[in-house]
Amino acid sequence: MIRFFDVLFSALGLLVLSPVFFVVSLCIVADSRGGVFYRQTRVGKDGRDFRLYKFRSMRSGSDKRGLITVGARDARITKVGYFLRKYKLDELPQLINVLKGEMSLVGPRPEVRKYVEMYTEEQRRVLSVRPGITDYASIEYVDENRILGEAENPDKAYVEVVMPDKIRLNMRYIDHRTVGEYFRIIFLTFKSIV
Repeated sequence: MIRFFDVLFSALGLLVLSPVFFVVSLCIVADSRGGVFYRQTRVGKDGRDFRLYKFRSMRSGSDKRGLITVGARDARITKVGYFLRKYKLDELPQLINVLKGEMSLVGPRPEVRKYVEMYTEEQRRVLSVRPGITDYASIEYVDENRILGEAENPDKAYVEVVMPDKIRLNMRYIDHRTVGEYFRIIFLTFKSIV
């Protein structure tokens, strides 16, 4: 049933939001050199890699200087990128991933292989479901960049504090994965953005 809603909402979302995609694309091209989309390999269900789509919010090649974004003013983020990230518009192209069946609207955020390799056996349970665009951890850690920006060692803070707590929050959904919970998380996500 959840997959039905994923397909329905992602298809409707892509159709209804196509003017937004067009305007955002123009703004990205006008603001900095590089493509409109950013594609990154992430780990999905059952540990399989897939290419996650986002609107590009950083200067081209920025991921070579670190995988996590730190601080409210990470110098790699473009002017348009700050706006896109603030309102989570950079995540909209992931509706394509949802339509393709690589992701769900709701589920644990997909991680890069570097961090997945650090999971304990228990933490690997997050790979038993499709990753999602939003979940309890996304809502709780809406200011993750600021938290990491204030850390003495952002990568260490992510691995030792943020990542384990996000996985703990992921388990809340995995252990109670129902249509009701699915809609509850979607509602809470819209509420936190608005």
